[in-house]
Amino acid sequence: MISKDILKQVLATNQNDIKNYKIVPRALPSDDFTCRVFVGVRRAGKSFMLYQKIQQLLALGHSWDEMLYLNFEDDRLTQFDSSDFELILEAHAEMYGKRPMLFLDEIQNIEGWEKFARRLADAKYYVWVTGSNAKMLSSEVMTTLGGRYLATEVYPYDFREFLKIQNIAYDEISLLATESRAMVLRAWNEYLLWGGLPESVGLAVKRDYLSSTFQKIYLGDIASRNKIANPNILRLMLKKLAENVGQPVSYNRLANVLSSVSGKITMPTVSKYIEYSEAAWLLLRLRNVSAPFAEKETSCKYYFIDNGVLDLFLLDGETMLLENIVALALFRKYGHDSDNERVFFYNNKVEVDFYVPDERLAIQVSYSITQSPATYEREINALKRIPGVLSCKRRLILTNDESDRIEDSFGTIEVMPVWKWLLQ
Repeated sequence: MISKDILKQVLATNQNDIKNYKIVPRALPSDDFTCRVFVGVRRAGKSFMLYQKIQQLLALGHSWDEMLYLNFEDDRLTQFDSSDFELILEAHAEMYGKRPMLFLDEIQNIEGWEKFARRLADAKYYVWVTGSNAKMLSSEVMTTLGGRYLATEVYPYDFREFLKIQNIAYDEISLLATESRAMVLRAWNEYLLWGGLPESVGLAVKRDYLSSTFQKIYLGDIASRNKIANPNILRLMLKKLAENVGQPVSYNRLANVLSSVSGKITMPTVSKYIEYSEAAWLLLRLRNVSAPFAEKETSCKYYFIDNGVLDLFLLDGETMLLENIVALALFRKYGHDSDNERVFFYNNKVEVDFYVPDERLAIQVSYSITQSPATYEREINALKRIPGVLSCKRRLILTNDESDRIEDSFGTIEVMPVWKWLLQ
């Protein structure tokens, strides 16, 4: 059990830190729903969203006697367990005598948190919580929360946010002017290579920061949390998945490859390691819409939550980085809920990188389709054939910097740069 005096000290010191923190604003929920769960990878900016909301409330005339903030990764709270949750309310009441709005960061570190969160919602508290584990969105947890909370997935910056932070205009007129368009393209090259983790933007040396972030996810959120005895096997698996971004990878194939370099690795072990990596939001799974159930679960594509982290594993990986960005953009827009999937790939005689059934949207990604006749034929033919298999309202080939319009009997195949598509 933690001491109430320590809780009071933490609550008090957090106030000054948050009040003075320089925030880069992001889009926050604009409705009046009072209970929210924000989930995403470590360092995606979830804490900053809580800070931003608190600063907004302070600017509107609220004061700290109406709010409290705790981060459960604070080393002063290492003794905290589920039996201490009620002490949070007691400590605040003794300090201020008022009913608080609660902002609870990385709450997944405390086992049984969802029961406390449910009780707060039932008592009509205003509660925002964050966590770095995708299991917080599982049907089991959401059932415990009883529909009282709305969930929001938090990703690293998208390309629009990346430009806004650096005050780079991307309106139609700016994209026509030579100098401002060049600024957008320079930013695009940086975003493609280094990704959009908020704290990495503006750093002169990004690789060290990204390497540190990966180590924290890989060793802390995956290996340590799940008691993996040999983290090196996990790292080899992630490296192999990075080198195969955009390609379906089966558990069996991955187990065989890993076994050839590090001793016998079973398919169940590979399955568990991937599950742990997904839970930590490091990997995002894409299923084949045309596959039978068993293959749909065991032979999937895997993408990384941020291009900067992915690039740590790659040499000359522009094509994989390009496809990874497209995957992230689609997951941002349509969600990444395994209980309600809306983004797939298609692989059954015809191979298409992405298919969104709700939009009847088919997308191919290729760094260039003009440098190789074979590449041109492969990418075009897939989109020419896919309407014979799946309903298609729009067909796209997304490239690094090429544009075109190709007509066929089903209509138009649009070719455009990924950066331009991201800004549409």
